[in-house]
Amino acid sequence: MQTFKGYRRENGKVGVRNHLLILPTVVCANQVCARIQQQVPDSVAIPHQHGCSQVGDDKERTHKVLVGMGKNPNVGAVLIVSLGCEVINAEDVKAEIEETGKPVIWIDIQTEGGSIKTIQKGVQEAKKLLALIQDTPVEDVPISELIVGVKCGGSDFTSGLCSNPALGKAADLILGEGGTIVMGETTEIIGAEHLVAAKAVNEQVKDKLYQAIQRFENEIERMGVDMRGGNPSPGNIAGGLSSIEEKSLGCISKAGTAPLQDVIDFAEEIPGKGYYFMDSPGNDIECVTGMAASGVHIVCFTTGRGTPTGNPIVPVIKLTGNEVTAKRMEDNIDIDTSGVLHGKETFDQSGEKIYQFIKEIASGEQTKAEILGHTEFSISRIGISL
Repeated sequence: MQTFKGYRRENGKVGVRNHLLILPTVVCANQVCARIQQQVPDSVAIPHQHGCSQVGDDKERTHKVLVGMGKNPNVGAVLIVSLGCEVINAEDVKAEIEETGKPVIWIDIQTEGGSIKTIQKGVQEAKKLLALIQDTPVEDVPISELIVGVKCGGSDFTSGLCSNPALGKAADLILGEGGTIVMGETTEIIGAEHLVAAKAVNEQVKDKLYQAIQRFENEIERMGVDMRGGNPSPGNIAGGLSSIEEKSLGCISKAGTAPLQDVIDFAEEIPGKGYYFMDSPGNDIECVTGMAASGVHIVCFTTGRGTPTGNPIVPVIKLTGNEVTAKRMEDNIDIDTSGVLHGKETFDQSGEKIYQFIKEIASGEQTKAEILGHTEFSISRIGISL
């Protein structure tokens, strides 16, 4: 049985990191959270632009993402910082995160009497939380409990020819051990959705996938854009991908060959094991944020042209099939799979290399994005601001 070193939480779930999360409920609390995080070095903060002037589905999405980030098993404890008059209910956020059994403290800027007093109180409370989790033991955990997100961005012609299918081989190894793979990016299966749907376990799942595509296309057409037959990304075009269909055919290979168990909403908790598709934006930061909020432990991110981005609570592994990018952006790229293109290794060998690296990261080794402090975080919007 293949294993990794993980942190067992009160609710039985396992994390690959033991973060103290500083969580603002609203944009107005961002600076206070940043100041607290700066004085508590082993903590991470997630500044964002939301939490106020939102209603309906938009408000619910922000609430869902914030709660999901707190619930992610990579987080050991949470300090919530609210302003006091936002639309997001901090007390509800606290209560839902506490369902996991992890320690949660909530402070409010208006109640504390302003930024300075809240920062002082926040640093005190954050240190208390850190003391509660810093001795959390690690244990051997089977790969069957690992949840890995697969994502691509800054793609070029090598993505579909090399890094994505190599990642697909690694995904099959994880799935073969009983683990879970989550693929997102509704925008980037357009033109290849029939191939993803063909892997659905039943007609209901197949219909959910087609409905997700249709919703996106209806919205993009409302904005005067037709995605099919073209490519809206200048970087993709410069990298040799002339159409969204061409990109999609490469994109879908990174999830492996397993049956599609279900289609889940953005930031929805992963309901089981196997291969799942998340209805999410193609935007790199928003997609990875949705995965983190759903409970993913690690994200494997393929890129042909190169991108440095990470996530506050989830390690993001960067893979490329472009040896020029691997050398030029050595600071950011974790794995170079270009040996496949040169006939120096097979897809199976490259997939095994990725799989072994995933296990190392799951057991505590840091990705380059983590080492460099890349903690990008963004919640996708649905509607207008009030």
